[in-house]
Parts: sequence; structure tokens; C-alpha cells
Amino acid sequence: MKRKTFLFISLIFITLTGCRNRQNSSDKSIMPIPVVTGMTEIIKTDSEISLSGNIEGYKTVRLGFMVAGRIDFIAIDEGQTISKGQLLSSLDPASYAIAKELADIQVNQTEDEYNRLRLMHDNNSLSESDFAKITYGLQQAKAQQKLHAKNLSDTKLYSPIDGVLLKKLGETGEITGVGIPLFVVSDIRKIKVVAFIPETELYKIKIGQKADIYLSSLGETHEGKIIEVGSAADAASRAFAVKIEVSNPKLLIRPGMIAEVRIIPENVNKVLAIPAGAILHDYNNQSFVFIADTLKNQAFRKNVITGKVINEMVEITSGLSENEIIVTGGHQKLVDGSMITTNK
Repeated sequence: MKRKTFLFISLIFITLTGCRNRQNSSDKSIMPIPVVTGMTEIIKTDSEISLSGNIEGYKTVRLGFMVAGRIDFIAIDEGQTISKGQLLSSLDPASYAIAKELADIQVNQTEDEYNRLRLMHDNNSLSESDFAKITYGLQQAKAQQKLHAKNLSDTKLYSPIDGVLLKKLGETGEITGVGIPLFVVSDIRKIKVVAFIPETELYKIKIGQKADIYLSSLGETHEGKIIEVGSAADAASRAFAVKIEVSNPKLLIRPGMIAEVRIIPENVNKVLAIPAGAILHDYNNQSFVFIADTLKNQAFRKNVITGKVINEMVEITSGLSENEIIVTGGHQKLVDGSMITTNK
């Protein structure tokens, strides 16, 4: 009797245990899987172009004297502003002043002789050939006078533009020759940013296109405009020079600074794309994603056709539409119709 009772109790225990295990197993099968979701979106296929460039003055001139001599005066130092027509430097004018004085004396002397011989010529007391000689002599004396006057004037050097003195290549007391550059003056009311763009991206830009110029030294961003695009590539880098004009009303941007150039192409293609990590592949190498149904709290498989990779996004050419909710994380555990909880 005891044996039968024991067997009956054991049978009940095993039955209850089996039912409990089946219930636990059923509970686990419907436990929702936590996932991360995102949205399909339209993106631009051509990203912005980032370049590094150097600042140059909008107009830069190298100045030197038209005559030789000793520098006796320099008006400003490097970095200072100068106005158009302002005296920049001068040479010792003593020798040129003496030469001009001698030319004046020669003109006066020749004029006196010319006036005397002209009276004789008017009275037919002087031949035409003799009168022609004194006429040409006076013309020559006056030409020499003009030349020495110009040389004396050229001992003073004036700035032909408004700008900033970038370089001073001489000092007071030095002897300089004709045409030797001594000063570099640059107009910086506008500046030019010179950058080089690879030939593979040259088609994305054109003259007149806008560009953002960031100057780390000033912590400022300025808007510029492309004014030149090189017609020939650099032989070594195979890159083309691009020049961008930027206004500089406060004269804070100086030649030699480094600029970061950002150009956004005007004509860009837009495509539907999703994060690359959201795409899965089955045994047949079919690409698919899981669509999150937020009303049913379920994930459903959807086959897609992919295009090109754009940064960390993948173009979707078929299978999805804009603003669909897709699973971007935790999808490795999903099957078609899995229950999910979302964590965007």
C-alpha cells in the first residue's frame, strides 16, 4: 500500500513539474527582444569638399627705386598699413639735385644763345643750318633737364595701392640698385585663399560658387566666392589651384595665415539610405532588414536591394521608402515576426 501511494505521489510531482517547465518555456518564447531603431532618410551623395589653403593679399606689389642710391628714410615698419600715394621711402637726393641744377644751367645758357641767333636768323644774317643746330641743341638741353628732374623725383618711393607692408627688404643707410625689390605691399581689404583640389573632385566646383572659410587663428568663419579655377594640374600632385575671394573689412585676416576651406557642391544627387549596420544577409546572400512595427511591437523581415556606400550609410535602391522605422541594433537575434521593445 505504501509503495502504491509513493508511486502515485511521484507521478503527480512529475506531471506538475512538466507542466511548469512547459509554461516557463512558453513564457520565454514570447519575451520581447530589446532593439535599437532608426529611420530611413534621404541623404546627399556628394559630400562637402574640405581643403586646406593659404591666405594671400588680393593685390600684391613689390616695390623698388627707379634709380640707384643710398636709402636715407623708411616711413613704416612691417605689418603697418599704408595708403595709396603715401611716401614709403626715399634715397639721398644730393647727387641727383646737382645733376638737375647743371641741366637747368645748360638750358638757360642754350636758350640765351638761341634767342640771340634767332634775331640774326630773322634778319637773314644766319644760315638755316646754323639756326637748326642751335634749335636742336636747345631741345636736347631741355630733354636732359626733364631726365634729371625725373631722376630726382624717383629718389622718393610712393605706395601705388592701399595695403599693408608685408616685407621690408632694406634698411636705412644701405645702397640699392635700380629696380631691386625693397618693399612688398599687399592690398588686404579683400584676400584670396589659394587651395588645391584633386582632379577627381574638380567637376564639383565652378567660378562664382560659395565657400566657407574657417580661420583657426581668429576662430572665425567667413563666406567666400570662387573666382579662379586652375586650367592646368600641378605636375607632382595632379591637383588644380582654386582661388577664393573673401572680404576683409577689419583687416584682421593677414597673408600667410592658414585657412580651412569647405565647399558644398551645388548639384548633388539625393538617395534613400540607412546605416550600414542595419543590413543583414541570409544564406543566399540576399540583403534584408527588419522593419519595426511600433503598434504591434514586432519586427518583420523585408528584402532590400543596396547601392553604393556613402560614408557609413548604404543606398537603398529598392525595398524601402522614406521615414520607415528599421532595426539598427539587436537585430541578430530576430526572426520574422519577433516581439520587440524599442530603444531609439
